[in-house]
Amino acid sequence: MCIPVTVVADDAQEIAELKKSAAEMQQMMAQMQQRIAELEAKQKQRVAELAEAKSPPTQAPAVAVRPLQPVLKSESTVQEKEQTIPPQLLGKKAKVTYRRTLNDQQAAMTRPLDYTLDPAYTGFFSVPNTPMVIKLNAKPRVDMTYDNRYTGAPSRFIPAKFPLRGDANFGGSGQFNMNANGTQLIADVRAPSEPGNLRFYYQNDFFGDDDKDMRYRLQHIYGQYFGLKVGFTTSAWENGDVWPDTVDYEGPNAVIFARRPVAQFTHAINENWNATVGVEKPDFFVDADQRLARLPDFAFNTRWEDEKWGHLQLSSILREIGARDVSGMDHRDFGWGLNAGFNLNLGEADSIQFLGVIGEGVGGMGNDTSFLNSDGGFAADGSFEALPYWSLMGAWTHHWDDRFRTNLVYGHANLDPASGMDPDFYSYSNYGAANVIWQLGDRWSLGFEGLYGYKEGASGRNSDDMFRFQMGMVYSLFD
Repeated sequence: MCIPVTVVADDAQEIAELKKSAAEMQQMMAQMQQRIAELEAKQKQRVAELAEAKSPPTQAPAVAVRPLQPVLKSESTVQEKEQTIPPQLLGKKAKVTYRRTLNDQQAAMTRPLDYTLDPAYTGFFSVPNTPMVIKLNAKPRVDMTYDNRYTGAPSRFIPAKFPLRGDANFGGSGQFNMNANGTQLIADVRAPSEPGNLRFYYQNDFFGDDDKDMRYRLQHIYGQYFGLKVGFTTSAWENGDVWPDTVDYEGPNAVIFARRPVAQFTHAINENWNATVGVEKPDFFVDADQRLARLPDFAFNTRWEDEKWGHLQLSSILREIGARDVSGMDHRDFGWGLNAGFNLNLGEADSIQFLGVIGEGVGGMGNDTSFLNSDGGFAADGSFEALPYWSLMGAWTHHWDDRFRTNLVYGHANLDPASGMDPDFYSYSNYGAANVIWQLGDRWSLGFEGLYGYKEGASGRNSDDMFRFQMGMVYSLFD
């Protein structure tokens, strides 16, 4: 049989092409095996880095790279999603002690330089195609209270609102209340890989109305960049780091509570010392139908912070307050205030918080007297005066172990009303709290507390002793 030459040639050409393809496939397999080896080595290195990160460093390094996604902490997750693991996100831990109280006032405060209370940026995720990271948090809360009689504000414990003996609403039997008004919604935006400590912060709760539940109330909304902070937030005269750990959402009568429009600048003198100056809205309260404000409030503070010992803040405020009397005449007076507060760490298990305030025309920023026209009033002769005010607060915190802690708190607030004001106007109040807080999990807290309150008017009439027993539960999604 004769085989055509063309058929043989075609077969030879096909065999040659198959051999060439086989060689190329062998080369490709070799390249794939090399790539697999590189990925496995990279994976082992990344797992080792993340395992090492679980033990916090003595001083967290500054962020050097821009994160793309949240840090993945699980080793199994790392192995499954090696291709999507972002660079590790770490910030610089603030020198001030973060006490993680039940009613956390510290998280909303700005920090100097590029310091943060949470250097691991727990719960933050990246915003695509930007250097920004964001945390959207919710803190559902419920409080159940029982009062020995009517307090004047059933959902809150405010000595300034206690009825006095002889008032129509004084007395009565015990009263139970349950509310979720302390629930908070929070948005925290940062750019830790960029200079300037850029931050936008938002927070609200639902204490906008004492007579109705779940009424929106703005607590903070501000922006911060290179030490400049503008928006609606805490006055530079307030010290949010000394608020004691109470189950009572309202907090002690003697602390300063001042939320207002502000423009503030913080200068870091060094790692332990910083100072803040603020120009703020003159949000004052006077015993008159019409308030007069020609100047903003000027607030200043100087802080010393240390990781071991705690912190100390000295604050001052200068202001002009004014009012128009019934005849149409304008009156003005000078207001001032000094505020000293600290948190002192007494070892691993104990700490002490203290606050002392004195001034004239500053009662409207006291946590209790802010519910009254307590900055200025008219004397019997028709003159207008800034009302003298002072307060003291002391608290002790003891951690029995990682899950249980106890707090004892005492506060006294004192106001000297003008002679032309109501004879029963507020003179002073006392506040006491004792609690046990159970940390059920990293983000779930349950507290039991006994509260004591007392108010006396300038006439000598008083509220008699007021008692509240409270249980509060808070859950935070990402803290």
